[in-house]
Amino acid sequence: MEDADTFDPDLIHAIFKLVWNRRALERERNEGADALDIQVGAGASKKNRPTYANANALKLSCELLRIFITEAVQRAATIAEAEGVSKIEATHLERILPQLLLDF
Repeated sequence: MEDADTFDPDLIHAIFKLVWNRRALERERNEGADALDIQVGAGASKKNRPTYANANALKLSCELLRIFITEAVQRAATIAEAEGVSKIEATHLERILPQLLLDF
């Protein structure tokens, strides 16, 4: 497999970091609202620990994303072809998405 046929691991890592940071902020907001008067020990807090992604995990995530998108396009193309349309539209993707998510 060529590198051009897959996603950039740095891009996937940046997306993961964005999601991790957003979830950490959500947790902080929820903890602040739920437990205003509870004191947590210094070593028990997850928000102070950085989150890392192993290089192999990033490669695997890239490959899974590539396969997922390839399958989605193929399924949507099948629907479009059955309708006699030569272009995949959003409605084709919407129709295949529920079963695709169940399959993955």
